[in-house]
Amino acid sequence: MEGSWRDVLAVLVILAQLTVSGSSYQIIEGPRNVTALKGSEARFNCTVTHGWKLIMWALNGIVELSLTSQKPIITSNRFTSASYNSTDSFISEMIIHNVQLNDSGPVQCSLQNSNVFGFAFLSVQVMGTLNIPSSNLIVTEGEPCNVTCYAVGWTPLPNISWELEVPVSHSSYYSFLEPGNSLRVLSVLDLTPLGNGTLTCVAEMKDLQASESLTVNLTVVQPPPDSIGGEGQALPTWAIILLAVAFSLLLILIIALIIIFCCCCVSRREKEESTYQNEIRKSANVRTGKADPETWLKSGKENYGYKSDEARAAQIASLPPKSGEVSLPEQRSSLPQQKSTHIMVDAERSKVHSNLRNQGVDDMAVACGA
Repeated sequence: MEGSWRDVLAVLVILAQLTVSGSSYQIIEGPRNVTALKGSEARFNCTVTHGWKLIMWALNGIVELSLTSQKPIITSNRFTSASYNSTDSFISEMIIHNVQLNDSGPVQCSLQNSNVFGFAFLSVQVMGTLNIPSSNLIVTEGEPCNVTCYAVGWTPLPNISWELEVPVSHSSYYSFLEPGNSLRVLSVLDLTPLGNGTLTCVAEMKDLQASESLTVNLTVVQPPPDSIGGEGQALPTWAIILLAVAFSLLLILIIALIIIFCCCCVSRREKEESTYQNEIRKSANVRTGKADPETWLKSGKENYGYKSDEARAAQIASLPPKSGEVSLPEQRSSLPQQKSTHIMVDAERSKVHSNLRNQGVDDMAVACGA
């Protein structure tokens, strides 16, 4: 009720002032745009010439503060006034306490009996909260890990960065809006820690020198003994691909060598078989040449100096007998010589047949061995 009576009184005073005649006054400089955090103060100044009667301040089209030459007319405790005089102007200041998000909007300064207005805009930003799921992180030394920082309730969305007080071999981060929630932003830090330390998530407002931070402890532990040389020491993908290609090429080379070796063996075997067939042909020719040893013996090709006993006997028989000798004993003595000659021929013939049999056995042995 008291607030309502105040509003009524303020309107009556304004109307009364407007009925008072006066000269036209001017606004020298109007208010400027202000960006303020929710819960803080926002200040606007309006500079006018001397002799003014009534100054009015409006927010979002509603008059929140009026100022006469005697005193200010306050309709809400959130809106207060301050004033400053100079030799040629007067400065009126409107102060908005405990700024709220719905206070964002146009601010207007005006004078009575004047069609000149001063305009500005109030932007209210909201600093939300930061959250990291765990305040004490335990990770394995030398193994990649990630930490997520959530920024909730910020208007507009902040810029998020990270401050690392921990030795690392690699670190990077990226931010994005949470799917399905445009008022929540996530920042993910990827790092490979090498020691203990702290991680700090920092959120900064875009237009204000204001920021919020959250720090967590990072504890690094040694990898378990059974993981040394196991999964922790796994080869990278490029090394696995390189090994696979090398093994494939080695396998192809081995197959090619096997094929070449087999071809060489087949070629050598064919050559040996051809040589063996030639040897068989030669052996056959030799056997054919030795098949008629009696012809060789009769033709005398083996030994041209050999003469048979029959020839010698014929030669002796052709000679004239000496005086006093009887021819009958000579004829009797020629019979044993002819018999001896036949025995030698038979022995030679047996020797030739034995050699031929031995040659045939050797050829069969060679063929079996091949």
